[in-house]
Amino acid sequence: MMDTSAATPAKKKVGVIGGAGYTAGELLRLLLNHPEVEIGFIHSSSNAGKRIDSVHTGLLGETDLLFSDSHPLEDIDILFLCSAHGQSRVFWEENNMPEGLKVIDLAQDFRDESNGYVYGLPETNRQRILSADKIANPGCFATAIQLALLPMAASGRLQGDINVVALTGSTGAGVKPGATTHFSWRTDNISVYKPFTHQHLAEIGRTLDKLQPDNDARLTFIPMRGDFARGIFATVTMKCDLSGEEVEKLYRDFYADAPFVVVSTEPINLKQAVNTNKAVIHTDVHDGRLLITCAEDNLLKGASGQAVQNMNLMMGWPETTGLRLKASAF
Repeated sequence: MMDTSAATPAKKKVGVIGGAGYTAGELLRLLLNHPEVEIGFIHSSSNAGKRIDSVHTGLLGETDLLFSDSHPLEDIDILFLCSAHGQSRVFWEENNMPEGLKVIDLAQDFRDESNGYVYGLPETNRQRILSADKIANPGCFATAIQLALLPMAASGRLQGDINVVALTGSTGAGVKPGATTHFSWRTDNISVYKPFTHQHLAEIGRTLDKLQPDNDARLTFIPMRGDFARGIFATVTMKCDLSGEEVEKLYRDFYADAPFVVVSTEPINLKQAVNTNKAVIHTDVHDGRLLITCAEDNLLKGASGQAVQNMNLMMGWPETTGLRLKASAF
């Protein structure tokens, strides 16, 4: 008897460049459990030949894969670039991009949409992502701040001074140790860094200006180092002519079709978002001032989770595939 059952579609092959960092570790965790892909190679010159779980020890028991010093681009369908900022441009100066390859860059090199890249913030750029071959994944702070402000910008309500203070975990500084990431310095400690000048301001400004071209609001951003490992908690304040009920409806309507943005009626906390691809948002209006709070995991919605979300969109898979993760609430 002839077997008339449909053949199972072959999984897409994925490659990772710069496989040793925190974002790569989270990306590998997601890819290993993603039903539509298999990993072709994980490139790391400094770790070539080592087991993946010898560096990303949280993957112990999940994989027997080794780091590679080669990256055969012609053998894969999707490439993730997880190297340090500036290295993506260097990579493409030294390598040719095969026809049909999909690329998702987690560095900041192409967030200005140069070289044919599309800025990968699904909540405002979904239609372009669906047909894109190259995605520039947003920065972690940029994601939280933009999600906090998108509904106001899209409705033309940005005005006056917009003040942002956002606290990030130590993983936001990368895996390479430094004076301000050392445990003895970071624990029980909080500090400000790059006030008014953080590099993510550029991509935030580009998005807001597209949504509200007449925007003359001035955004002030004060980043802070927190004494925890992961997560971003952003607070945004600005003038507002709407009532609290009107603002909440504006946000709920704007994010009605966004599976990873949750608008809460109650004040939020960081643990509601950590270990998930969610951004959790709360709004409050008091005496003509709007407070927006937004919490996300800097390694997931702020980096690798959003990269997988973009991959799902590019490949025509359900947007939430492989990203239904439980929050570390306790």
